[in-house]
Amino acid sequence: MSGQQIVAVLGRGVLPADEPIVRADDRGVLHGDGLFETMHVRDGRPWLRNEHLTRLARAATSVDLLLPDATELAELLDAACAAWPARTEGALRLVCTRGPVSGGPATVFATLSPVAPALRLARTAGVNVATLPLGVAAGARAGLPWLLAGVKSTSYGTSQAAHRWAAANGVDDVLWTSTDGYALEGPSANLVWLAGDTLCTVPAASTGILPGVTAAWLLAHAGSLGLSAEERMITPAELREGVCLGAWFTSSVRGLAEIRTLDGMPLPPSSHTPALRDLLGFPTA
Repeated sequence: MSGQQIVAVLGRGVLPADEPIVRADDRGVLHGDGLFETMHVRDGRPWLRNEHLTRLARAATSVDLLLPDATELAELLDAACAAWPARTEGALRLVCTRGPVSGGPATVFATLSPVAPALRLARTAGVNVATLPLGVAAGARAGLPWLLAGVKSTSYGTSQAAHRWAAANGVDDVLWTSTDGYALEGPSANLVWLAGDTLCTVPAASTGILPGVTAAWLLAHAGSLGLSAEERMITPAELREGVCLGAWFTSSVRGLAEIRTLDGMPLPPSSHTPALRDLLGFPTA
């Protein structure tokens, strides 16, 4: 089971992984017109499931996508996880598209597969990151839903292109930057850093970045480590110049990955990484 993928389709249940489930004229396939959420499965259950479903519902409202009831979505996720080994980490993806061009309800399915070794390694080895310009000012996308601000869309071409650029240029990930010089987010990660005793992340509401579920949980529980939490802006230069006591990428499946180099410049290792990693509860072995 740990080396297999599980597929569950709304209204049909768990199906063989090689059974076709999406029509050729599905708008998610033709136009990337859909939404998705990815969750970390631990102890056989999706972690922060309700928070992910809340973000999905908020995004669906902004793009006028009619979703099934949250209870139905939760039951679909439970069906996908029902036979998953409790001791195996999983990456659970819920996909909701606008359905076929000819009309009809949304296409909704979930896939569950083991967490990739490279993602698990990043929790202990950290990541080497390069900055890439996103081509917009930090505040340009806020309030513009046609730019998919703050939406986890299946229209994922830009993110995939950034990951290909990273691989071609010898780094693990990229940090998008604004035209006015601020750090924003990674293609599939949020930026978190420690300034003194304040754990920080980039404000999503004013920048249009994706509001990170993992980052939000981490900041909400920072007090258990004696830290305060705040949303604020930071520049890549400030990250490189060591004005913070650590910088990390957070994401739903990778968890916490310390940024070890930024644009080729080493960032000092943070003594806070183990405590933050333990707080999130992601395994390292």
